[in-house]
Amino acid sequence: MRELEKQTELERTAIEYMDEVYESIQERNPFEVEFLQAVKEIFDSLLPVFIKNPQYMENGILERIVEPERLLIFRVPWVDDTGKVRVNRGFRVQFNSSIGPYKGGLRFHPTVNASIIKFLGFEQIFKNALTGLPIGGGKGGADFDPKGKSDQEIMRFCQSFMTELYKYIGPDKDVPAGDIGVGAREIGYLFGQYKRLEGDFHAGVLTGKGLGYGGSLARKEATGYGTVYFVEEMLKANGMSFSGSTVVVSGSGNVSIYAMEKATQLGAKVVACSDSDGYIYDPFGINLSTVKRLKEVERKRIEEYVNEHPHAQYSPDCSSIWSIPCDIALPCATQNEINADSALLLIENGVKAVGEGANMPSTLDAIELFHKHHVLFGPGKAVNAGGVAVSALEMAQNSMRLSWSFEEVDVKLQEIMKNIYQKSMECAEEYGQPNNLVVGANIAGFLTVADAMIAQGVI
Repeated sequence: MRELEKQTELERTAIEYMDEVYESIQERNPFEVEFLQAVKEIFDSLLPVFIKNPQYMENGILERIVEPERLLIFRVPWVDDTGKVRVNRGFRVQFNSSIGPYKGGLRFHPTVNASIIKFLGFEQIFKNALTGLPIGGGKGGADFDPKGKSDQEIMRFCQSFMTELYKYIGPDKDVPAGDIGVGAREIGYLFGQYKRLEGDFHAGVLTGKGLGYGGSLARKEATGYGTVYFVEEMLKANGMSFSGSTVVVSGSGNVSIYAMEKATQLGAKVVACSDSDGYIYDPFGINLSTVKRLKEVERKRIEEYVNEHPHAQYSPDCSSIWSIPCDIALPCATQNEINADSALLLIENGVKAVGEGANMPSTLDAIELFHKHHVLFGPGKAVNAGGVAVSALEMAQNSMRLSWSFEEVDVKLQEIMKNIYQKSMECAEEYGQPNNLVVGANIAGFLTVADAMIAQGVI
């Protein structure tokens, strides 16, 4: 009876503590919708952790982990091809360095703001911890839209952006990479400007570099391949496979293209993909070589696909891609692209598994529906961790002045994704939510970071 009373008191204390911290975050960040959504998703998983481990309350872990160590906001002036001066806003959040230097991509997109950068950086803390590699959480970007810009305009913007950012990054401090709107071209311009300003060749300051100047084989494929490797583990554990399955993938950037490639290699038929303008549906299976050429070489919109494959259909509403029946859905585009209505459409059409290749692409309501209807669900912080994992492997190669083969990197990536799945499943089981990978991934990532924070004192 005494033990029961003690447990009830601990539970009450933990609930009060977490509610109090969340309310203070809401008061401090009232308009940061995406950041608050990411925080709530984590908090919803952590109650059993604080009941079992009250030392995390005593050490104020939640209060500290939700507050960035540093948030940088800066002006980025540049000159367009007509000679007009343009000004954008740049961001870098250095969220948590308890287990290693800040690590996270740069996103160039007109929707970028402080809330989105903080949500992405907060997610990155736990995603990076799940990899088992020594990297902390960070994220950055700008409200600049590369779409429609010339190479010279993009170069001038990247040079201006790096002229401010370079003061705050370094191989042992903060190592940015690419994200939406930041690919090999942008990374090249950013790296060149960093080298010019620093006067030294620090290969480890950025990841996603070209192979000729310190990049890693398999980095381009890593997030997409890793997404499929994780989902394949999830499917195998439930007696299923990609082989013979119909797959819908949102997006048509790096993550989407290489998720489609690996899913196809594993025997799946990918029938739809998208960009921000609309989506294509090809009942015979997406011709990946066409998509690669259109998006990676010619930088065209996905609607051009139907000009070469007239049996395919194009829809100008990218959000309706989830109306296409499929066995496996891989949202690889952007945050909150699957809402409750989209989730219901997928469920009604018989979806068996959802793997988040993007960051927080499903709303909390959508995730609840997937769980309620017993759809296998892999959360982004676990599923799409392959990209940052191989970025960390790129950092390791840069430190050793070595270059591993594609096969070596791919084997390491597969092992990392399997370990993330197993670790998430074990934590879900230990804390009373068996098979709930959202809870398991959140707890596994949190425990790694929280223990490091306690060991290092109040800093």
